[in-house]
Amino acid sequence: MTAMEDALRLESVSKTFGDQVKVAALDRVSLGLPYGTFTAVMGPSGSGKSTLLNCASGLERRTAGRILIGGQELDTSDETAATRFRRGRIGFVFQAFNLLPTLTVWQNVLLPARIAGTSVDKRRARALLDRIGLGDRLEHRPAELSGGQQQRVAIARAIVNRPALLFADEPTGALDSARAAEVLMLLGESVREFGQTVVMVTHDPVAAAYADRVLFLADGRIVDEMRAPRATGVAARMAEFGAASRLTAKAA
Repeated sequence: MTAMEDALRLESVSKTFGDQVKVAALDRVSLGLPYGTFTAVMGPSGSGKSTLLNCASGLERRTAGRILIGGQELDTSDETAATRFRRGRIGFVFQAFNLLPTLTVWQNVLLPARIAGTSVDKRRARALLDRIGLGDRLEHRPAELSGGQQQRVAIARAIVNRPALLFADEPTGALDSARAAEVLMLLGESVREFGQTVVMVTHDPVAAAYADRVLFLADGRIVDEMRAPRATGVAARMAEFGAASRLTAKAA
């Protein structure tokens, strides 16, 4: 598969922190994610999951390697240009809903387009909110919504302009199991029905099982993957990582 056929491609991407003592958060990571796929990223604490997401999306500057989005290289040397590049191609969903409390649901969903000075298809936005069960909540403010409803607003805001890539960092971490399932199904629908590419960092094997593919990180490297994952298989693999970490700690 060529870079042009991938929504996201990383080529030997590394990220180090520190000056005197350097710590490799990512170590020559290479991967390609085709359009219209849902990938979960998992690993022990400190494995590089969030750093991978932040570098792949341009929120953090990589130390080495290339990142291509839709076949075009992401250049983070000019933050203004990088912001413009992300704005048209990438959506973000985080564990913290990041909704403005003084704005209504409708205003929050339309806000990024207004900041960017771009037009938004209001009929599509309304249809999307109807579809996710928030059509009767348009004038409500975040404090009047449940956690699951707030996260659905955040996802609607992220996908309303059809970005090719959607990055989600622990999007269900603050939700109970029922609300988490609603959010994960919505992410899956954005892949199947809108052709978007979702990359989700999660610690939850149940959440990972909604993805098409799970990538496992350890010490800044991709060390395994699982396709068509099941929660039990993912949990077993993560338990193996935990056992290996404990053995390493004892040996040290």
